[in-house]
Order: sequence, then C-alpha cells, then structure tokens
Amino acid sequence: MMHRSLFYYLQLGFTLLICAFLVVPVLMSVTAGLTSNYFQGLSSGLTLRWVEEVLALYSETIWLTVRLALATLLVNLMVGVPAAYFLACSASRWARVFEELLVLPVAIPGLAIALALIIAYGGVHGLRTSWLFILIGHVLYTLPFMVKAVLAVLHSINFRQLEEGAASLGAGFYRRFFDVVVPNCKGGIISGALMTLTLSVGEFNLTWMLHTPLTKTLPVGLADAYASMRLEISSAYTLIFLVLLLPLMIGVQWSGSRFRHKRPGRRKESGLTKSVRFRKQRPTAPTVSGKDLPFHTSTGIN
Repeated sequence: MMHRSLFYYLQLGFTLLICAFLVVPVLMSVTAGLTSNYFQGLSSGLTLRWVEEVLALYSETIWLTVRLALATLLVNLMVGVPAAYFLACSASRWARVFEELLVLPVAIPGLAIALALIIAYGGVHGLRTSWLFILIGHVLYTLPFMVKAVLAVLHSINFRQLEEGAASLGAGFYRRFFDVVVPNCKGGIISGALMTLTLSVGEFNLTWMLHTPLTKTLPVGLADAYASMRLEISSAYTLIFLVLLLPLMIGVQWSGSRFRHKRPGRRKESGLTKSVRFRKQRPTAPTVSGKDLPFHTSTGIN
C-alpha cells in the first residue's frame, strides 16, 4: 500500500477547500431556485415553479442569447480562420504588429469598447436598437480567441509543406485551404468555437452598455432579476444560465485534452497526405555495374 506524505494531504486539503469555496455558492444558488421558499430552505419543498416563471417571462431573452452566440460563432469562423491563416503565412513585421493589436479588445474593459461603439455607430439609423449592434461588440471581444486558437495550431504543424505537396499535385488555393489547412487545424477551430460560444453567452459588461429594453441577454436579464424580483426567481435564472454554460465549458476542456493527448504518429494518413509524401520522394538513379557497360578502346573497336 502506498503511503502518502503529510505534504500530499496538505495539498489535497487545500485543493478541496478552494473547490468548496467556489462550488458551494453555486449549489446554494441552484437550490434557491428549486425551493418553494428560500428562507425556509429545503423544508419548504422542491418545485420547478420559479424555473417555469423565468421561462415564461424571459424566453425571448434566452433565445436572443442563443441567437447572438451562434451569429458570433458564424462571423468568427468566416473571419477568424482565414485571418489566422494569412497571419501564419505572412513573414511581414506588420503582420506581427496586427496580431498583437488584435488582443486589444481583450485588454480594454468591455465598457470602454461599448462606449466607443456607441460614439462611432450609435447614430446609424436602426442599428442602435437592433441586436446586430450587440453582435458587433461580441465579435470584437471574442474574435481574438478564435484567431489565437487557430494560430497556435498552425504554428505547431508544418502546413507550408503540406500546401506545397498539394500544389504539386495541381490543387488550387481554395482546394488547399479547405482540404489541407482546415482539416489539419480543426482542433484549434473547435476550441476557438467553444470559447466563442462560452464568452458570448456570458458577456455582461459590453452587453449592458449596448442593450436596449428589447435586446436583453441572459446576463443582463439576470442582473435585472436580482435587482427587482424575488431571490427564488433570480436563482432560477442562474440555474438556466448554468444549464447553457456548463456543456460549453465541458466541451472546451474535452476538446483541448483530446487534441493535446492525441499522438500525431498514430493518426491515419489521408489519401492526399500519402500522395504528397509519395510524390515528394525522388526516385534514386539505378546503379549500373561495369559488366553492363560496353567496352570502348582508343581505336573505337568494341
């Protein structure tokens, strides 16, 4: 039997204490949303009444949040993946400068980004009151995560050699991009996509400045529920919020661990990869022995 040291048990106890500090408030909030009366606790009985009220009052808010997250993901896929590819291909110093500037929306507070958007585009007719205005802010905030995730994968593989092999087989740019580059960086694309969904669903500061009474998202509605309604309803709101977020967070961890522990040597080669590898191997010149060569004398007689 393995004997654990005292230091091991101290580390274990400290880890469990931190986990309890983070998890216990969440469990208490979930319990409050499922009890008939929070102040009486579980003795008042469990009920789904508050969850049903939240779904009836804020159903449009929930669907708007999901629609915003999916639209943000679509824009990030259409813009972020090609941007990461061109940044990885470019050796220019300005590409590195642009790559660093891309992180500015993450470093700048969301309230400042929202204020800049209001000053710049708040006067556009119909845009200020539309959910597309919030979409612009979400894309600015989440796009760096998509680009960085795909860039990390592109820098870790020799995609240039794969492209050269595909080009030698006659593949054009679009064929090389969609059949060679995208499949080889799908781990980064999946991680960036799940991160985009998670951040878009949970974004509050930027959305709070950009929203209108008709374009509330889940975090903004949650803040309003805590301020103006019963604690049970706001806790039920938190429960719905967790139901949307937890699968996305688990998906981020699963995709990251799956592609991190996958061994490249055990992957199956695609037909294009095999063709490229076979094509790039140069055939060796056959060796000819002296017996096979004709004998020539200085007189020209064989």
